[in-house]
Amino acid sequence: MIKMRIETKAIKEAATTPRSAVSNCKATACALALLLGGGLTALAAGTDNRAPEVPAGIAVTGPNEVHFHGFGVGVQIYTWNGVSWGGPTPRATLFDDDGNIVATHFAGPRWKSNSGSIVLGGVVQPTVIVDTNSIPWVKLEALTTEGPGIFADTKFIQRVNTTGGKAPAADGTFIGQVASVPYTADYFFYRQTNN
Repeated sequence: MIKMRIETKAIKEAATTPRSAVSNCKATACALALLLGGGLTALAAGTDNRAPEVPAGIAVTGPNEVHFHGFGVGVQIYTWNGVSWGGPTPRATLFDDDGNIVATHFAGPRWKSNSGSIVLGGVVQPTVIVDTNSIPWVKLEALTTEGPGIFADTKFIQRVNTTGGKAPAADGTFIGQVASVPYTADYFFYRQTNN
């Protein structure tokens, strides 16, 4: 009897829930599925400051060490230009090892911490395709940093352990069509050391 009441309540709530809320729930469910499907490396984010094992092309060398590691969950946004989906724009949230939201990732590419620091990165070639079903692993050089916080004095960023995020395989149906493709990635932020 109680189970039937709960199911009835859920059906009524679903019937009165706005479409945007349903879409948000679907996006969240998809991101969580990617998180669980891509392994639980997210739970090791934040305080584990060991550099990841990566292909030589995207290794950070010299007197630099990891000062922050966050797990990103979000979307890569593509726009159809009539010929291709063009370059992606990220929109993601970074989590620490306790599951706390610590930063946002957006166009630029930029990362903004809750403490107010911002870093703008530029991709250092080459990028590395580790999984043909996912966006490449990349090394970025910090072009600018602003404000105090976890991104202050960042020199390099690595995006590794990616899942999803690739442009749609099918052509768009009209110019300006937008596709938001869910993805996850580990982000490692490096500072220069005095060693």
